[in-house]
Amino acid sequence: MASDPALTEDPVHALAESRREAQELRAELEETNRGVLALYAELDAQADKLREATELKSRFLAYMSHEFRTPINAIRSITRLLLDRVDGPLTSEQERQVVFVQQTAAEFADMVDDLLDLAKVEAGRVEISPAWFEMVDLFSALRGMFKPVLTNPAVNLVFEEPVGIPKLYTDDRKLSQILRNFVSNALKFTPRGEVRIAAYVDANGWVTFSVADTGIGIAPEFHQSIFEDFSQVNSPLQKRLRGTGLGLSLSKKLAHLLGGSVRLQSEAGKGSVFSVTIPVQMEGVQPDA
Repeated sequence: MASDPALTEDPVHALAESRREAQELRAELEETNRGVLALYAELDAQADKLREATELKSRFLAYMSHEFRTPINAIRSITRLLLDRVDGPLTSEQERQVVFVQQTAAEFADMVDDLLDLAKVEAGRVEISPAWFEMVDLFSALRGMFKPVLTNPAVNLVFEEPVGIPKLYTDDRKLSQILRNFVSNALKFTPRGEVRIAAYVDANGWVTFSVADTGIGIAPEFHQSIFEDFSQVNSPLQKRLRGTGLGLSLSKKLAHLLGGSVRLQSEAGKGSVFSVTIPVQMEGVQPDA
């Protein structure tokens, strides 16, 4: 009867072979470990560079925003004096040109404000100051703010009365800033129809504020990028009406700071609905009595 080769194998040779395989495996693991450590070191270095670049960008934006404020304020003051006829009457053409300069300076001021706010958010220097407030007070303030700038008679600005909305505990200034950006965009890109602001609360204690318009709308392929920095939709009306491309990006970041999120529902030519959803009471903070 033939013998089994496994039983007749030299045990010393088998042990040596096992040791050799173990050494090869150990060497392979050590090589892999060195590669992983090198990868971690490279990732750490890239992360440091990214943090440094972000910090430099934030500093640059903050510095330039502050530097731009002085000449902008000077231009706005001069145009206000001219329109008040302090130095004498203006012809109709002169008044038209001064109004154009005034409007351009106002747009520039808005851009500077957005840049400064964006720099603060990215640098983690935005302070959230929550407090109790009533929805009717927020809508009343927004209504008064936009009434003077609603110059297009073909567009109605409608604030639905909030029904069943409890007191909110959040930063009303940041929330107001988000809604101002939504309403400003809606008015800018709605040639006719209406812009409607509403709010409702769900059973889980979240409140949603929506700004719906009957404007030009936004195609689905732009829905994600519209909330990125300096992003603008390529349309004839967009080209005619200048913007910074920062308002929606800033709104998204502010919503996250409030513990919420933003959303867009829109189709090209069928209007848009921008909404922000936040908790009725901010988490992680103890409300004052």
